[in-house]
Amino acid sequence: MYCKNCGSQIDDKAVVCVNCGIEVKKAQGETKTNTIAIVGFVLSFFIAIAGLICSIIGLKKVDECNSGKGLAIAGIIISIVSMVIYLIYFIAVAAVAIALV
Repeated sequence: MYCKNCGSQIDDKAVVCVNCGIEVKKAQGETKTNTIAIVGFVLSFFIAIAGLICSIIGLKKVDECNSGKGLAIAGIIISIVSMVIYLIYFIAVAAVAIALV
């Protein structure tokens, strides 16, 4: 492998270049998947309130897992929009039912 900064040849496992001292690649630690954020995102399409709850919990766990922030925020937004649409639909159906009586 070659250093992107100075072009010298370096070991494939190197973290820093021995020639220029620049960081070659970040040390790859164990990354955890934020499963609850994924579940919240998926549930937001089907069961809005469950998706909202899971997405909020997933957003709280972003610091712990270092992933899933975008999915959690998307799940929160989709859940809220879905609940607003359900509410409008419920009000419209109720208004029609009242008008028919």
